[in-house]
Amino acid sequence: MGYLLLAGAIAAEVAATTAMKYSDGFSRPLPSTLTALGYLVSFALLAQTLKTVSVGSAYAIWAGVGTAAIATIGVVFLGEGMTLTKAAGIALIIVGVVVLNLGGAH
Repeated sequence: MGYLLLAGAIAAEVAATTAMKYSDGFSRPLPSTLTALGYLVSFALLAQTLKTVSVGSAYAIWAGVGTAAIATIGVVFLGEGMTLTKAAGIALIIVGVVVLNLGGAH
């Protein structure tokens, strides 16, 4: 159940960050509200996740997967360029999360 809550926290954080892109510096009410609500939901779900998943693993997965997802959304949907350096960075984030979890963080 903890990892399902974590997946929800990641989805909410990714949605909030994407909405922030459209908030125009928090000058547009709807995207600004979606940003605030998304982060509120994300942190609430992350807090619930920490009842059953170690903080090191949960935060690494939340931050790493969220960062990789936002970078991918930027490239695929927002016209941001993909460089070898950016691709390597995303890959290193994913590898780091995997290694941390293989290390048995409880």
